[in-house]
Amino acid sequence: MIRLERFDTMKLTKLLTYLKNAPSYAGQEDPDITSIEMDSREVKTGSLFVCIKGYTVDGHDYARQAAEKGAAAIVAEREVDADVPVIIVRHTKRALAVLSDAFYGQPTKQLKLIGITGTNGKTSTSHMVEEIFRKAGSRTGLIGTMYTKIHDETFDAKNTTPESVTLQKTFRKMVDQDVDTAVMEVSSHALHMGRVHGCDYDIAAFTNLTQDHLDYHRTMEEYKHAKSLLFSQLGGSFNHDTPKWAVLNADDLASAYFAQVTSAHLLTYGIQNDADVMAENIKMAPKGTTFDLVTPKGTAQVTIPLVGLFNVYNVLTAAGIALAADIPFATITEGIEGLKGVRGRFELVDAGQDFPVIVDYAHTPDSLENVLNTCRGLTEGKLFVVVGCGGDRDKTKRPKMAKIAVDLADEPVFTADNPRSEDPLAILNDMEEGVKGAYYHSIVNREQAIFFAIANAKKGDVVLIAGKGHETYQQIGGQTFDFDDAEVAKRAILELK
Repeated sequence: MIRLERFDTMKLTKLLTYLKNAPSYAGQEDPDITSIEMDSREVKTGSLFVCIKGYTVDGHDYARQAAEKGAAAIVAEREVDADVPVIIVRHTKRALAVLSDAFYGQPTKQLKLIGITGTNGKTSTSHMVEEIFRKAGSRTGLIGTMYTKIHDETFDAKNTTPESVTLQKTFRKMVDQDVDTAVMEVSSHALHMGRVHGCDYDIAAFTNLTQDHLDYHRTMEEYKHAKSLLFSQLGGSFNHDTPKWAVLNADDLASAYFAQVTSAHLLTYGIQNDADVMAENIKMAPKGTTFDLVTPKGTAQVTIPLVGLFNVYNVLTAAGIALAADIPFATITEGIEGLKGVRGRFELVDAGQDFPVIVDYAHTPDSLENVLNTCRGLTEGKLFVVVGCGGDRDKTKRPKMAKIAVDLADEPVFTADNPRSEDPLAILNDMEEGVKGAYYHSIVNREQAIFFAIANAKKGDVVLIAGKGHETYQQIGGQTFDFDDAEVAKRAILELK
């Protein structure tokens, strides 16, 4: 990879040369910039503070506070009250991405950068990719829903895909710690908001497109367009030494659209439709899945300690990415055989009970349907599902989620997820509108709902706790409380024994 100059400090005038359409800065002061910040609380002496207007907070209102904390200069979209140089630009979010990329030495040009987008499967797939690349001898970084990881060190994550300045700062840390390959989940929000502007992706992969985030994107077409940006932003040129790749799901209709918007080399995977990478002769058992991995580089039977067709798709995505990166086929199969489960993704909770209890992040209609169908294959008796819907999010999902739970489970239990600012009972009412006259239980307290399901399950039954997965909190009425589905389930099993 190319090694570019990094900067611990940069003169303001030098940094501003990267803003090609910004007005020239002719101030008498030319301070040293020591960091770039968009949160006034993070400002320190020498910081460049960029005012970002968000949904609830406008950074322009904190310009004076940033200056008082030591900001050397401010980038804004309008005049602000601050006794430091102020540079006015048309779009501060775009400026933030450009400045961050420049200040941190364009770190993604020094990494093999892999972006994974789609409604479901991003987290599991990114972990699978990381495992395969580590098996190939790479030193890896990971950015996603659960955490950010630089080699073996993990850090808390605020968003699935961080803001541009946080991203570039993180990539800089990766380069400084000799990471050569970075794998990241890329959300539709991040693509639409421009958080990944400046990220030089080598491989972009698509898992699937199903209903989610319509509170933000409004329509599925807008949602699909946002996802397509990852592929269109791969660029239009062909570099035959380091080719760009788009890895697409041949079984998802949206892939045809993504193939149209990118000039990158295409590699497809699938189960139902003909593709470059395929899974054949799939055999599932309660503790794992075996199938033939068929690729242009070879065919091999592989076994993974994971169940569900969705996990087979995740493996195919990861294998496609690895093939695009020229990882040897034998290393890919070895990496697949060594895969482990991801926390909160079809996670088995074992506290000595004689029936499976499964925690899964399924929070969309499609993911809930997939995981319930998988659970059905493990169920000899009754299938319980504890499920809710998040507050301040797409309300149209609620009756659909309830209908899927009622149709596919024997004992559906509706409960609170993360109500946020909404009344949990109002959310349950929205769910119940989709299943009038059907059989279900409605228990607003999530802990009580989990206890109820486990207390009533018997040998041969299966209990699925859906919606929150790896999360260790519950957001209710503007407050955040400690809450871990797996830990609550363990406690329920032990107390009820």
